[in-house]
Amino acid sequence: MNSGQITALVENTAGGQGLLAEHGLSFWIEFGSRRILFDTGQSEILFPNAQVLAIDLSTADAVVLSHGHYDHTGGLRRMLETAPAVPVYLHPRALEQKFACGGDRSRDIGMTRELAQIVKQRIDGGLGSFTDGPVEVFPGVWATGEIPRTTTFEDTGGPFYADASCTALDPLPDDQALMLETEEGLVVVLGCAHAGVVNTLDYVAELFPSRPIRIVLGGMHLVRASRTRIAHTIEAFHRHNVQQMGPVHCTGAEATRELWNAMPQQCFLCHVGAQITV
Repeated sequence: MNSGQITALVENTAGGQGLLAEHGLSFWIEFGSRRILFDTGQSEILFPNAQVLAIDLSTADAVVLSHGHYDHTGGLRRMLETAPAVPVYLHPRALEQKFACGGDRSRDIGMTRELAQIVKQRIDGGLGSFTDGPVEVFPGVWATGEIPRTTTFEDTGGPFYADASCTALDPLPDDQALMLETEEGLVVVLGCAHAGVVNTLDYVAELFPSRPIRIVLGGMHLVRASRTRIAHTIEAFHRHNVQQMGPVHCTGAEATRELWNAMPQQCFLCHVGAQITV
């Protein structure tokens, strides 16, 4: 089994001099001999952050996208220019248009049509793969692909639509997680968990029934969650016997506080610059 390190390149908070924060997420994953960029933040601040952290993004062996929202794909175009031959892994519906709606206004929150075309051409040319289902990116590194929705208390976490007129709900089937197989168990890296954290963990356990879930980190999109949903989520972390947990980004202050209060020994900070040994 491989081991390695995960470095937070983009997150809502930063933990060191010279590091920048934004509403977004990106992790640099060194696992065995492989280097994987998981998500690319909202803008291009992963590049100056990577420079401060002495990370050479041009050496990436793969880019994996959790879903198609702007705060996870904003640095993608520059990343593809930085690493011209790097393969990309994402669900095909991550390339579709995406909107957030509130009141009588809508906001485009997907990647640009030009970037979506660039990504599609890249994959059509053999540099990467669409992840409708589970895909082994490298030995011991898996993208979940589309995650089944089985719980009754989880939803996508916001007013997400597939059209600017807000008539077609976007169920975000493109939401996926990354899994790393380590000697001590699985490491699950989340983007926003729009499929639901519990749905995600249950599906990971279904895919790897004999492997414990050791670490879970990333966005959990509980920012709008009811106390009942938060309580069910905490129960699921206990049920899966998760040993370490880094709730960040869209998890929300209230949910993060409840997770830390319920599992103080398991929770850890994961701001920009944080490094997690896996």
